[in-house]
Amino acid sequence: MSAAMPEFEFVKTAACRDPKVNNCPEVATNVPGIVALRDSKRPDTIVTMTAADWVTLTDAVKAGEYDLSA
Repeated sequence: MSAAMPEFEFVKTAACRDPKVNNCPEVATNVPGIVALRDSKRPDTIVTMTAADWVTLTDAVKAGEYDLSA
């Protein structure tokens, strides 16, 4: 038997709350030690990671490591 999926409480950034914007990443941090991500257009697909992995990812994004315009 597999464990039940935790009840994530997803939030969007303020910019994504505009009704004209209909595709945004959503993040849930309400489950201790886990960060969950999903696309607002595909809410059934959830990616989870540890809080430490989230810090590593966000630091890399801030540093431009995933800059697609480069």
